[in-house]
Amino acid sequence: MTDSSSSTPVDRDRLPEVIRRYLAVHNAGEASASAALMTPDAQVIDDGKTYDGLPAIEGWLDRAASEYTYTTTYLGAARSGPDRWTVTQRLDGDFPGGTVDLRYDFVLDGGLISRLVIAP
Repeated sequence: MTDSSSSTPVDRDRLPEVIRRYLAVHNAGEASASAALMTPDAQVIDDGKTYDGLPAIEGWLDRAASEYTYTTTYLGAARSGPDRWTVTQRLDGDFPGGTVDLRYDFVLDGGLISRLVIAP
């Protein structure tokens, strides 16, 4: 997770390419393209649930892409270490509550995403 006292704000175009690509394909609902940007032993934590490894992550991505319809608005990003980045996006859609700001905490390894924690 990101500690705001030790993070540095960054412009969207200064994010690592793998994060920019992940956000684009994930927001477009492209589950297999999203999973291709992760390490084989990646871990995703979303909505209090943990998904370990690509098969579990692909299942989560498929469900996430089909469960609700939403649009995203990029709100900002910060770097908290050489391989740690946080992106904040606003989601507006047909899910309960209709609007939520989510923080995506990324850990990279070898140019791929090895861990992603999504939380409000």
